[in-house]
Amino acid sequence: MEDVMLAGRLDLATLEFAVEEVPVPVPGPGEVLVAVKAAGVCLSDLHLIDGTLRVWRNDHPKLTLGHEVSGTVAVIGPDVPSSVTVGRRVILQAGQTCGTCELCVRQRPCLNGRTRGVHYDGGWAQYALARHDTLVPIPDHLPFDQAAIIPDAVSTPYAAITSTASVRPAQSVGVWGIGGLGAHAVQLLRLIGAAPIIAVDPLPNARTRALAFGADLALDPAADGFADSVLTATAGRGLDHAFDFAGAPAVRDQAAAVLGLAGALILVGLSDGPLALTDGIGFSVRNQRLLGHFGSTWEDVEALVALTAHRRLDFADSISAHIPLADATDAIRILADRTDDPVRLVLIP
Repeated sequence: MEDVMLAGRLDLATLEFAVEEVPVPVPGPGEVLVAVKAAGVCLSDLHLIDGTLRVWRNDHPKLTLGHEVSGTVAVIGPDVPSSVTVGRRVILQAGQTCGTCELCVRQRPCLNGRTRGVHYDGGWAQYALARHDTLVPIPDHLPFDQAAIIPDAVSTPYAAITSTASVRPAQSVGVWGIGGLGAHAVQLLRLIGAAPIIAVDPLPNARTRALAFGADLALDPAADGFADSVLTATAGRGLDHAFDFAGAPAVRDQAAAVLGLAGALILVGLSDGPLALTDGIGFSVRNQRLLGHFGSTWEDVEALVALTAHRRLDFADSISAHIPLADATDAIRILADRTDDPVRLVLIP
């Protein structure tokens, strides 16, 4: 093993990003070193670089990005259980508990959860450190590129659908924004039996993608008769759930206008602006709900791996391109410019 490696690093003071040579990290107690095989490029990574998202609780001058990571265990540190073996194929949870807060001590959800590639170095590198309890084994038949995107690109919409919204079979659902998260939301909603699934996106390519991923109907929100089309598809009742994966202010009024009685608008796409709804009185009279959502739990990731192991899910169509880690700046540019409207770009060390 070499002493140095390539890593995609963000200067937290200047927000300058570059692929640099850095020392290969050495695993400490309870840690392993993972040889990275694939790492997803997420819009959140782009937002860290452009300053839309600011890193908090991190005093390091530079940070290796990347929270969607797959690879093999390369080196095992001290005090790691014997069940963890060199060569095991794994994905890394996108975050970890602090281990010291009052809820961690009681084995409850952590008060101070930390995110890979935000609070500590991530997986845009040839090697990544991981606490042994953040490793999730993956089956041999699951390709590393597909596995890498499960934490976040797939698990975030899965958690929004199954936990935050508690979508049930035969409930009507609208999905705004058919990008990296929204496309998987459509796929997952199809799996759990939501009906009808109505995809909403102004881009023709995104609407075509939505139908390929399992949407029953794909609409342009700017088209004449948009609201009437939604009401017709839902037998006049409106949507039970509307998911905003775009993080755009216009989506909220579009979705609220076609929500049914007691319908829920779930905000998954991140936005740094104020939240507003034009018809606040109508929203209350119709007993509708506004729900925020962020991330997923360890159980969500493990459930998705199990579903792929039993071949209920396949993410081959989600991988838009493989890009060498050394060219990570190109991946950032492609995502920023939405060149060819990618679902997920994957870095290969």
